Amino acid sequence: MEAYAVVETGGKQYRVQKDDVVSIELLEGVEAGQAIEVGRVLAFNDGSGLKIGSPVVAGVKVMAEVVAEFRAPKVVAFKKKRRKGYHRKVGHRQNLLKVKIASIA
Repeated sequence: MEAYAVVETGGKQYRVQKDDVVSIELLEGVEAGQAIEVGRVLAFNDGSGLKIGSPVVAGVKVMAEVVAEFRAPKVVAFKKKRRKGYHRKVGHRQNLLKVKIASIA
């Protein structure tokens, strides 16, 4: 079984393995091709057993390479109250990073 980790970044949790490509929240000052350390490691399985942190697993790092910066598809929030003439339409596009997991150690 291949090693995997559960990491937290941008308020979300991701289960990642080596060579996975994951979309995470944008990190400031990061450019394509740059190596980064991804978030806090909450759990780690190296094939022999699962280590769960309280709250983080000590000594485990997840390194990733930034592939691209992109924007997610538009999410539309539409509010309406019937017979009152009230309606609001708001759109939002989140800035994201596409990262490839280089190593889990």
